[in-house]
Amino acid sequence: MSDNHVTIYATDWCPYCANLIKRLNRTETPYELVDVEADSEAAAWVESVNDGNRVVPTVKYSDGTYATNPEASAVRRKLEELTA
Repeated sequence: MSDNHVTIYATDWCPYCANLIKRLNRTETPYELVDVEADSEAAAWVESVNDGNRVVPTVKYSDGTYATNPEASAVRRKLEELTA
């Protein structure tokens, strides 16, 4: 298990994923990135929390909560909460 508080489940072709990653990188927000097309267990988890659909980006936080297609500002706020 990593020390990251934010894990982004994404694909390299998803424009929503690219946008979220770009916005988080701009503010140097730390995260772990998991490609659901290369990791079948990750894909299964994403489907399990999205009514059987592989919706990306899905973000998992270290407290066990998750968000589907969140805004970068929401991810930053949650990270601040987790690291406070």
